[in-house]
This record gives sequence, C-alpha cells and structure tokens, in this order.
Amino acid sequence: MRPWREGPGDRRSYHHGNLKEALIEAARRFIAERGVGGFTLVDAARLVGVTPAALYRHFRGREALLEEVAGRGFTDLAERLARSLTSRGTPLERFTRMGEAYLAFAEEEPGYYAAIFETRGAPMAADPAASDVPPRPSPFDLLLEALKSTFPDGFGGVEPRFVALEVWALSHGIATLSASGHLPKGPGMPDKYELLRAGVLALVHGAGRPRPSA
Repeated sequence: MRPWREGPGDRRSYHHGNLKEALIEAARRFIAERGVGGFTLVDAARLVGVTPAALYRHFRGREALLEEVAGRGFTDLAERLARSLTSRGTPLERFTRMGEAYLAFAEEEPGYYAAIFETRGAPMAADPAASDVPPRPSPFDLLLEALKSTFPDGFGGVEPRFVALEVWALSHGIATLSASGHLPKGPGMPDKYELLRAGVLALVHGAGRPRPSA
C-alpha cells in the first residue's frame, strides 16, 4: 500500500470528526491497488488509525462500505459525462467526448471504477435520507440522451436503448482491456480513444442500416 499522504503514521491526514470520509478514501485506495476483494475492514481501520469497532458507527459492514464507494464512483462518472454532454461542439463531438471522459475516468479512478462494476449492491439506489432530492441521471441515462440527440433519425427501427447498451459494453471492454494491459499496442495500432471512436461509429451506423429481408 502506498504511504498515506506523508506516511502511514501521519495522523494529520485524518481527523476524527471525519472518520466516514477517511474510511471511504481508504477503501477506494485499497480497491485501486488490490481489487475489491483485496482488503478487510481491519485493513481500512488500520490505515486510518482507528480500532475496527469504530468503523461500525458509520457502516454496517464491509459490503456497506463498498456500496458507498461504488455510489460515489457512479456520481463522479455521471458528472464527468454530463459535463461532456453540455460542452461546446456539434452533437457528434460531444458524444465522442463522452467516450473520452469514460475512458479517462476508468484510468484515473481505478478504485471507483472497480467498485462500480464489482460490487453486488445497488449504488444508484436513492438515499432514504435525501428522498426529497431529485435523483441524478445515471451514466446510462446520459449516454442514452446523448445518443438520441446525436442521431435524431434513429437506427432503422432498432431500439436506442439497445444501441446504448452496446456502446457501453464496448466502452467497458476497452477500458478493462487497457487497465489490465491486454489492449494491443504498437506501430499502426490505434490508442484506446481512437479505438472507441471507431467502434462506436461502426455500431451506430451499422444499427441504422436496412436489415436484409428474410
């Protein structure tokens, strides 16, 4: 585990009034370096310098902590995609920028990214304590919105949600291959951003082509 700011014993990095945030940060770092299954609550407690019993004041258990990290990750990802969707340029440029933002998020926030896709909980569930706050659009909602505005003529009868799922699956696959070091590289090979752009265009244009009659 990399040092906690200036070092594991540097308690200036943690203030007892914000234990919940310190635990979330500890879990995010553990997930980034060891994977979702690579740490225990005792590990998280040790990293922030408290007893394991102190963790239960904020989380029912390890799964609850993981779900909180996943929820934070979903929020961060959705905010990045929303900024791309409202940025300058043509609809196609904004749509392409969303793909770039997705890949950048996976690279820059591996802890969040892994938590989103490897936890069993429902990170997008509404917080009961904030039931009066309108739910934020999910990353998939934003992707679907962008897809419809970029290609207003549709996809030859193909349901836009199906196309959006295919685009997300492609994005996730490229991000995962890149993170694991299995994405082929070398002379003449596209980088992950070029590969995603080409793949998405092939998907959306292919979906819009007339289907051969039976």
